[in-house]
Amino acid sequence: MLAALMLALSASPVWAFDVPELMSLLAQRRSGDATFTEQRFVRGLEGPLDASGVLSFTAPDRLMRRTITPRPETMSVEGNTLTLSRGGRTRTMALDSMPELLGMVEAMRGTLSGNAQGLQRYFRSTLTGTRNDWALELKPVDERLAAQVRSMRLTGRGGEVLGVEMEFIGGDRSVMNITPDRGPVGAPTRSTP
Repeated sequence: MLAALMLALSASPVWAFDVPELMSLLAQRRSGDATFTEQRFVRGLEGPLDASGVLSFTAPDRLMRRTITPRPETMSVEGNTLTLSRGGRTRTMALDSMPELLGMVEAMRGTLSGNAQGLQRYFRSTLTGTRNDWALELKPVDERLAAQVRSMRLTGRGGEVLGVEMEFIGGDRSVMNITPDRGPVGAPTRSTP
């Protein structure tokens, strides 16, 4: 009987890590802060353009990127409002007036909040890896976004996003590494953007 049970267990398919499970893990984190480093590879320029700063996310729709180097600038999104600040100037606009930017923002917000339906509006997604080392590949389905972005690849562990790679039409590429702010040992953990 034990041999039959072992045979049945070995013949059954292994439970696969899938998009709904990843979205469930990500949805558990309602807010978070992190630092980032980013390299942008621009066609025609020798070497990457480096940037670093801070990211912040509050579900369901607040996202902020504050670049510290090479020059201070802030991009914040709340709902449909995008605010850009640089060099003492601030500009506010409606995200839906720029469909390609809206799609990229929704890729981040949808992933960070675990909103699979929001992602599906703009992207076809493929998940590979395991719960402890996953990669979510996003291919644009919106043709205006697809005219700008070839793909986005988000990587992480559990409910944390640890990297974002973007490939643009024309050959440019961006690679961002994210380090979650987990606070001091013994303090409540903060979630990751």
